[in-house]
Amino acid sequence: MVARWPPGRRHHGCVNLRSKERTIPSVPPARPVIAESWRRALAGGVDPERGRSARALTAEQLAHRRHGSPLAELMPRLREGLRPVIEDDRHVLVVTDADGWVLWQDGSPAVRRRAERLDLHEGAYWGEETVGTNGIGTALVTRRPVQVHAEEHYVRTLRALVCAAAPLHDPRDGRLLGAVNVTGPVASAHPATLPLVTAVAQLAEGELRARHWSSLERLRAVAAPVLARLEGTALAVDGAGWPAAATGTTPPDRVTLPRTPRPGPTWLPALGRCTLEPLPGGWLVRVGSGEAAEPGQLVLDVSGARSWSVRVSGPAGSWTQELSPRHTELLLVLALHPAGRSAAQLAADLFGDPARTVTVRAEMSRLRRTLGGVLAHRPYRFADGVRVEVLRPRTPGELLPFSTAPAIVAARRA
Repeated sequence: MVARWPPGRRHHGCVNLRSKERTIPSVPPARPVIAESWRRALAGGVDPERGRSARALTAEQLAHRRHGSPLAELMPRLREGLRPVIEDDRHVLVVTDADGWVLWQDGSPAVRRRAERLDLHEGAYWGEETVGTNGIGTALVTRRPVQVHAEEHYVRTLRALVCAAAPLHDPRDGRLLGAVNVTGPVASAHPATLPLVTAVAQLAEGELRARHWSSLERLRAVAAPVLARLEGTALAVDGAGWPAAATGTTPPDRVTLPRTPRPGPTWLPALGRCTLEPLPGGWLVRVGSGEAAEPGQLVLDVSGARSWSVRVSGPAGSWTQELSPRHTELLLVLALHPAGRSAAQLAADLFGDPARTVTVRAEMSRLRRTLGGVLAHRPYRFADGVRVEVLRPRTPGELLPFSTAPAIVAARRA
């Protein structure tokens, strides 16, 4: 017999709640990733009977998010990789953006109709803030693949389902792009589903990486004759700051560009005063002879659950850089220890193992190349004269919820 989705009733964000009464959910499951998610849902006031209210996207809003998502070009890869699962009339494929909005849904017409009765449709919101513990929302918060079984769902009307989801990252900078999820009835649960979803997500990220390399090759071909005619130091970088070619210098791993680059004079960390000129597919960065101005203030924004940034200001201007999860952890630990940390101390802070100094030194080297004069070493710390401000979430327990680093866990519980 083919397992069917439960008929269910509408349960969360895309409907109006008739009752404001909150009930206490049953005892949270033992798995740490699920227990932590339940605690976030309870602290956030999610109703375990119906979830919380949130409007669905309009057709125009949905089209806008799809158009701006790098995942649009990966949909053929995701559909093909998961075709054996979604063709059995029991499972639905869902792809969301980094915020948790469902941008695409795929499956047989019958299973899609059953999914829509649970508001699992294009334009719906499936973040933990609305639905509590579920494959999509929990994978987006933890940034790790996760399978949520039946009773592990926080909202009761979802407990006849099993969800397997994996986050999708931009391989260039680790930025969270969204999640791919397969949902079906409990009777269809299989231990191979999560490994399959994870493998398909990794293949999709590999395709993004290959496309990035191809775009850098095209930019390199365009920039080569331009750089050959120049004297001094110059680089050709793509729109995200990844170098394609250089003259007069060894190119850094990445150039931190202004959030909205414009032609003309600017100041870039680690390079100093520069001039930007547009190239097809990127920018020509002409490095001036002046020394880089000393930065004065750094604002580390860790208030979000899924994205974090650092803003540096000084006499020559200001710039903002989105941060990867690891670099966010490192900067927060340094902010918590103004006197500085040795490589062994940072290894213990991040991994619980002071012997992992090679990994720490490599990451700090990348950070120092990106942030220029902001960081010092021996010990690792913020440079003298840099005023540091940390923007934290309102609730301490929501601090970098993806992180399992001992120092972050301790700060979260403080």
